[in-house]
Amino acid sequence: MPWMTGYPREKINWGPTIDQEKCVSCGICMNCGKNVFEWKEGKPVVADYHQCVVGCSTCGNLCMTKAISFPPLEPVLEIYKNEGIWAKVKKALIEAGKISE
Repeated sequence: MPWMTGYPREKINWGPTIDQEKCVSCGICMNCGKNVFEWKEGKPVVADYHQCVVGCSTCGNLCMTKAISFPPLEPVLEIYKNEGIWAKVKKALIEAGKISE
């Protein structure tokens, strides 16, 4: 499902940042289903920032030392509002048979 239906993902500032001083290399972030992270020299690094699903912060929520942070969500919500993305996503969900009208 395209969360940013009709809007280029690379224009959205959404993705994780790792504070390597806080990171204890537990590996929980490596469970990311979008493969945003890579393991290098015993630590995770953000390998593909724009693969992160806009609005997702599961890795940050599960990080035991709160080493993973995200930008504020408000600018993303402004883009949703200004670009009519909520309606576009709903239309795409209806067309895909995931929800009904």
